[in-house]
Amino acid sequence: MVDNFGRKINYLRLSVTDRCNLRCSYCMPAHGIKKLDHCDILSYEQLHRVATAAVGIGVEKIRITGGEPLVRKGIVDFLAELKRIPGLKKLVLTTNGVFLEEMAEGLRRAGVESINMSLDSLRPEVFARITRGGDLQRVLAGLAAAERAGFEYLKINMVVMRGINDDELFDFAALTLDKPINVRFIEYMPTLRDKNWESLMVPGDELLSRLSGRYDLQQVSPEALDGPARYYQVPGAAGKIGFITPISGHFCQKCNRLRVTSSGMLKSCLFDEGGVSLRPCLERGTDADLLELLRQVEGRKQYKHTLVDSVSDTYNMSQIGG
Repeated sequence: MVDNFGRKINYLRLSVTDRCNLRCSYCMPAHGIKKLDHCDILSYEQLHRVATAAVGIGVEKIRITGGEPLVRKGIVDFLAELKRIPGLKKLVLTTNGVFLEEMAEGLRRAGVESINMSLDSLRPEVFARITRGGDLQRVLAGLAAAERAGFEYLKINMVVMRGINDDELFDFAALTLDKPINVRFIEYMPTLRDKNWESLMVPGDELLSRLSGRYDLQQVSPEALDGPARYYQVPGAAGKIGFITPISGHFCQKCNRLRVTSSGMLKSCLFDEGGVSLRPCLERGTDADLLELLRQVEGRKQYKHTLVDSVSDTYNMSQIGG
């Protein structure tokens, strides 16, 4: 698939649940969200059908997201089924790591190549504040289990918030020195329309400048099927440092993805205010109809998102599969 701006669309983010066992401050309101009923979530059979259709027209990489995907029963068997789709080159997973200690070995055997872990602080009290009660030690045990399981890639995603966790930049960067872990620093996004969001956002260039004051960072080329991060490396380090800049530096011109929410909404962008429901097609349509819907939404991709320009819409990331 190639969209109207010449971008090759070969990456599908597939959300399997809207449920999450954390309440991260940038992801959902303090009171939580109204959970979808079980009947409103796509079945594994329907999700597999979407994945198969997407791979059939050019998708090479699938990322499983949530909510928190590991809270859904049967997820490991589902991942093993996805891995068997002919033509799928890369199957990866994003998780908060709470259940990873128990599940890492099973995920690796199922064929998951890469784990992206959301981890915003290495200090227990700060971690608990951001996640509204999360246990840092349990998440770090999950990271250690993933290392032992032998995943090809381990990535840590840190949403940087000024005055909250931006004083931990060097601690996170140090994780890349001796272990093949990629740490990606992500700009804070105003998805919940916080009144003070601009005071929390630390631009990527500032992050790079601060880290360059301590480390001799050298830019490295992205690997095939990589996402939007710009990567750097300390000479001799085992891992890399990445910067994801959705606010200060649009990377939309390189966007290669489509998204399907757990309720079956097909979106061309994380901040697509519309989307197309795949449910009627999955319940009554043919595979040809499904392929046509995928192509239609791919053809509607905009050149860039309008998150900052929009003034009223909020985006509960856990429901979209952010």
